[in-house]
Amino acid sequence: MATTRIAIRRVVLGGIVLALGMLTPATGGRADAAAATTTTAAAGVTSRSGSPTSTVDRVADFYGTYIDVLYDTGRGRLANALRAHYLTTDLQRSLARWETVHHRDGVLRAEGVPVRWSVVYNDSGMGHCWSRVTLTWQDPGNRTHHTHLMVQSDLATMLISGIRTDK
Repeated sequence: MATTRIAIRRVVLGGIVLALGMLTPATGGRADAAAATTTTAAAGVTSRSGSPTSTVDRVADFYGTYIDVLYDTGRGRLANALRAHYLTTDLQRSLARWETVHHRDGVLRAEGVPVRWSVVYNDSGMGHCWSRVTLTWQDPGNRTHHTHLMVQSDLATMLISGIRTDK
């Protein structure tokens, strides 16, 4: 009998956690900062979600996919296609100039491929949204360090229009 009550409580708790998760808005302003990755306490399961109408989710989608492609196959046609899809033409040209001078990937502002990434909402105004991107790197001695970027997106087109190092 006691085991049945505990099982019922767990099911009810799980239902409440799921219901609360569904109430979280997927788009708009500060809600974007909340929901790329959520851990459900009852189940201990990490889920990732996003929305094609969320500017911050699109930045996270770009960085996640771009890093996966670099990790899997290096810089090539697919990485360039992702840049063409997610970045403004002006930013693509600007990155090409930056990369010629610095001999690094302009999207990551570094050489190599990070081991982790995260994206959070920072601010919006005057037709733009700014997201903070944190890239985690691991050196050969297994020490980690981070690169912090500020990424600007145009709200009208949802394309990434600026990337700069954020200290």
